[in-house]
Amino acid sequence: MSEQQGGPGALFAIGGAEDKLKKRTVLQEFVEAAGGSKARIVVVPTASALGPDVVDVYHALFAALGAQSVVGVRPENREDADDPAFIAPLHDATGIFMTGGNQLKLAGVVTGTAFGRAVTAAHARGAAVGGTSAGASILAEHMIAFGRSGATPRQRMSQLSNGLGLVQGAIVDQHFAQRNRYGRLLSLVAQSPGLLGIGVDEDTAAVVRGTHLEVVGRGAVTIFDGSRINSNAHYAKRSEPILASGVVLHVLPATATFDLQARVLLSYGPQPPAEEIAGLAAAEADLRNLAKEIAAEGVSPKYYADRKKRAGRRTAKTAAAGESRPEATEPITAGAELDTPDRFEPDSGPA
Repeated sequence: MSEQQGGPGALFAIGGAEDKLKKRTVLQEFVEAAGGSKARIVVVPTASALGPDVVDVYHALFAALGAQSVVGVRPENREDADDPAFIAPLHDATGIFMTGGNQLKLAGVVTGTAFGRAVTAAHARGAAVGGTSAGASILAEHMIAFGRSGATPRQRMSQLSNGLGLVQGAIVDQHFAQRNRYGRLLSLVAQSPGLLGIGVDEDTAAVVRGTHLEVVGRGAVTIFDGSRINSNAHYAKRSEPILASGVVLHVLPATATFDLQARVLLSYGPQPPAEEIAGLAAAEADLRNLAKEIAAEGVSPKYYADRKKRAGRRTAKTAAAGESRPEATEPITAGAELDTPDRFEPDSGPA
């Protein structure tokens, strides 16, 4: 869905190694957020050690996914990043995508320059801004410049630098499960408990709109909330293990939505259509009525015959309207017909 209707655009923190050959779910979502068939995407490959090939790859991908135009802009130093010629393409962009590579180089070139400010301005006016791997980390105010892998949080396990600050109050790490980066992100949360630690798996995106984070893709997004942490980070020495007790862990697969401000899960799974919700509510009411009838028990057989007729009329009315009642209402009809012997069938086990 395009974000070009006013207000800030979507932010895509992609954990790296996004699918480029098959479903391409994450990249497709980015193109849609950038305007779909009207998307004008600028690819920023500053972090990459590859040459023009990296731009060629994303140009082909985004064009195949329906983008209107794709251009590459590669500032290599801070002088380039303050050059109007490098900044001009960002003014008309509806999507800005930063590739993977050396995130310390990306931060050293982009943050605090006119280029970085233009990216921030583009996001504020509605452009989708995203990145994969290094391009994901720089979206936060504080980014991981480098660090070691491992499951145990240790002192001096990683190094922070400034990011673009588009994701506030958080640190974003990538290739999270695949490169076992639990320890380094948890060590940073122990040292700065006010920050959420967000770890994004490969071929997965943490899509941030306002204060809400939604998970898209094949893997999961792991969130460490250290609001109530007990830690020895303030006196652990050298590479000693860090105490991290009381951290709240959230592991969010695709479709999960999380409130970054309230730090709570909002929803998980696709939401049913409104008519289905109404049908389920009606089914619940029917079941409650049936429970009351079962509790009464002593009513006359004529009551059940009348009830069967009412159920038949409801079924006919629903069919005439071209609708089908949810399966949850079927026990009501069956219960009304229990007095008909030829309707009994052997129990074949759970459905």
